Amino acid sequence: MADSALTRAVRWDTVVGALLIVVLLLSFTTVDGFGNALNLSFLIGNTLPIALIALPMTMLVVSGEIDLSVASTAGLSGAVMGALWNQGMTIETIIPICLLLGVVCGLINGLLVTRLGLPSLAVTIGTLAAYRGIAQIVLGSDAVTDFPSQYLDFAAGRLGDTFIPYAFLPFLVLLAIAVVALHATPFGRSLFAVGANEEAARFAGIRVKRQKLILFTVTGLMASLTGIFWALHYASARYDNATGLELSVVAAVLLGGIDFDGGKGTLGGAIAGVFLLGALQNVMSLQDVSAQSQIVVTGILLVLSVLGPRVARQISVARAGRRAAQSSTG
Repeated sequence: MADSALTRAVRWDTVVGALLIVVLLLSFTTVDGFGNALNLSFLIGNTLPIALIALPMTMLVVSGEIDLSVASTAGLSGAVMGALWNQGMTIETIIPICLLLGVVCGLINGLLVTRLGLPSLAVTIGTLAAYRGIAQIVLGSDAVTDFPSQYLDFAAGRLGDTFIPYAFLPFLVLLAIAVVALHATPFGRSLFAVGANEEAARFAGIRVKRQKLILFTVTGLMASLTGIFWALHYASARYDNATGLELSVVAAVLLGGIDFDGGKGTLGGAIAGVFLLGALQNVMSLQDVSAQSQIVVTGILLVLSVLGPRVARQISVARAGRRAAQSSTG
């Protein structure tokens, strides 16, 4: 059964990866300006906030949970960053404080879910509003833009004349760590077991609550890192930074084949979904599609990303049933 589930996940990953290649090829050949280095750098840079949060979000959804407060945590991190900078703190002091804040936000979510037994969907909808409200209290309607130029250059610059942003390199390191953690360690394998059947995982000796608490904490940390990157990449710290980002993250992760019920999927598929969504958004921007229409497309992709794997699974089960019936009658 596990091998069958893995096979279905890999097949869906292949579909998403192939679709990403098709979209890129069509965009290179039919969309004016898509293939120049500056636009490709924008595409990657604008997709990195989604990709950063998608790393822990993938693990969280695999374990059967979700965190919808990530965008608000990112916004709160950026707001605190701007407020502390206005108070005269150095950026080297501010960044660790903001990262610690993300840990606290994730820890609050995790404790409410694991210790009080509350559903993560309801908890993180609540903290989504709470963290965003605190961000507005901290910074108000101000926008802080005068961060040190070397940090702004790193967050928005690229390697020479290439299309590769500087920030893409540390992301690749984080991606490698996440892939190993999820797919090549006992911790990662236990997450699939928890997502597939939490009660059975608990009887098997897996410390379910501790693992989920770790995941929520890491997710908060990565959301805070994303908030820091967002403020530097766009040279603006505001309380409403990253608003709506959680929708893009969830859509991309589910599009990549991560089962919303938990227990299935791969990180490779999730990242393919992230960059597929990023490429589509970039093409729509080049074609002057409105931001509202892009949100509609993202919502449609979110529905399809949930529906697609389930339909594929039902077709696979139906085919297996027909083959079994034919072999029994034969």
